[in-house]
Amino acid sequence: MFKYFPTNYVWNLSVDLAIEMGARIGEIEEMCAPLQDAAKAPDAAGTQAFRETWVRMADKLCVLAEEDEGRGRLLSAGEKYRRAGLYLTTAERLQALNAPGRLEIYRRSLDLFLKGSRLMGDKVQRVEIPYEGKHLSALYYPADGLQPGARAPILVQLNGLDSTKEMKYLVGLPAWLAKRGVSSLLVDQPGTGEALRLQGLTARFDAEHWASRVVDWLETHTDVDPKRIGCEGVSLGGYYCPRAVAFEPRFAAGVVWGANHDWRDVQKRRLAREGNLPVPHYWAHVCWVWGAKDTDEFMKIAENVHLDGVVEKIRVPFLVTHGEKDSQIPLKWAHCTYEQLVNSPKRELKIFTEREGGVQHSSFDNGINAGHYIADWVAETLGGRTAI
Repeated sequence: MFKYFPTNYVWNLSVDLAIEMGARIGEIEEMCAPLQDAAKAPDAAGTQAFRETWVRMADKLCVLAEEDEGRGRLLSAGEKYRRAGLYLTTAERLQALNAPGRLEIYRRSLDLFLKGSRLMGDKVQRVEIPYEGKHLSALYYPADGLQPGARAPILVQLNGLDSTKEMKYLVGLPAWLAKRGVSSLLVDQPGTGEALRLQGLTARFDAEHWASRVVDWLETHTDVDPKRIGCEGVSLGGYYCPRAVAFEPRFAAGVVWGANHDWRDVQKRRLAREGNLPVPHYWAHVCWVWGAKDTDEFMKIAENVHLDGVVEKIRVPFLVTHGEKDSQIPLKWAHCTYEQLVNSPKRELKIFTEREGGVQHSSFDNGINAGHYIADWVAETLGGRTAI
């Protein structure tokens, strides 16, 4: 794990995630060098300082991108806009719920992602899936070489507690899958991304409720093979995904990138100050995500967020992955999920070690080898390819 800040795990997690999404090390240095003292400050003061330097870099990149546009250099402009967006995403993720301007930063990050992608010629598309009189926003990325009229397998990809569809896209799994003939749908499910911030849709433990609406939508998509729809979840998605696959039989396979078998136990450990937290202002954040009025109510909700009695219902191929040195979710839960997959016709447990990298939580420290392993397994399982 790259530790820019010696004493601040949460900030190091954010920096490492930004690098995985495409941040440039020179820009990381420019943003973070003034923050060493702020990294030791309480959340409110520290995260404000973090926000200021990262937003300043995004502003600078946007000015440079506008100069590129003025000269017709749209590819260069697109790269800068999208990188500015990821810096805003990183800054927004660390802010307190009611921090002034937080929502504006988020909206701007969405705009910059799409504007940058369009100028770069990226084939990613934003789509909306009807849900509860509102919608779930998602990013659709087709398999490479998909011919008109052809149908490809697809992997639905779910966020964790505090990630977004743009973050997951930029880490790279959709591009790795596309090369293997598999399309991607990255969903801001209830409790995350646009669903939470713009639609007011909070998380629910019965993930199949919204996952089934996603499958309904995919079955109408002319580029998708409805018999080859897989599901993947990262971090807290390591709970949502198995739950969805267990109770939605139209999923043909499942993958967890970080096995979150018993999230209620994780919350009890966090109350006891055991394990690392993923974001500042943690308890306010989880109450917001789950629609709880206070920590007591949240802890009652969390009692439902476990997979005991659930994983046994999975009857399709399933891959469980976990980082050997995950300091958020104990490794034992990966073994537990795997051991309970007794009815899966093809189950596999992959622990990422120092040998291949990706040993931290959901491989945020080095995701490419872990991501390629997942992409290969998905391609083999859903009928893609692992060679050209």
